[in-house]
Amino acid sequence: MNVAIVTVGDELLAGRTTNTNATWLSEQLTERGVAIERVTTVPDRIGDIARVVNEYRAEYDAVIVTGGLGPTHDDVTMAGVAAALGRSLEEDADALAWLEANGYSRAELTEGTAELPAGARPLHNDAGVAPGAALESVYVLPGVPLEMKAMFESIADEFSGTKTYRTVVVADEPESALLDRIATVRDRFEVSVGSYPGESVRLALEGTDEETVSAAATWLRERVDTVE
Repeated sequence: MNVAIVTVGDELLAGRTTNTNATWLSEQLTERGVAIERVTTVPDRIGDIARVVNEYRAEYDAVIVTGGLGPTHDDVTMAGVAAALGRSLEEDADALAWLEANGYSRAELTEGTAELPAGARPLHNDAGVAPGAALESVYVLPGVPLEMKAMFESIADEFSGTKTYRTVVVADEPESALLDRIATVRDRFEVSVGSYPGESVRLALEGTDEETVSAAATWLRERVDTVE
């Protein structure tokens, strides 16, 4: 299963808010064996949201969109997703009933709070108010981290793939000097190798078989100068 993550918000693009949602979602999905193919941030503009969601839903198994939910003027994510899917925005009876059952009267709710793309499955917000939605492999979650995490947990079982295993070997050598051993470990074992230089070089070995990854890491450690 491959997934694209779209985070929405002018604050994210301006650097005033750290995009912790994308990092957290990527970690959760990777642990479930899901491949993250894209992480994209777009502004609070219906057209931008619609264009990216429409492109990604054609390319990937699922698209997760976070941020921009609610009834305020800059909460336009639902409208953008609706436009991408060719749906109208409608007040969702199930979302409204859930909100009322959880202590929110219609009089208290701001107009538009329960509006979702027509035909969407509402995702209830156990940690807040604004509901999310799922429709045609597109999942729309809140931007508030606490709310986003709680809502994702309710749909986590809908994301699965082949589990991968990862081990890191830290080498105290220049990256250029390691090229021959990186090539050899890739040839000898069914693993991928990522090389991340800094004060030392982190060699990340990944594969779908835990024993193979462990054997590759052992082989490599015996042939590089490791950090004490």
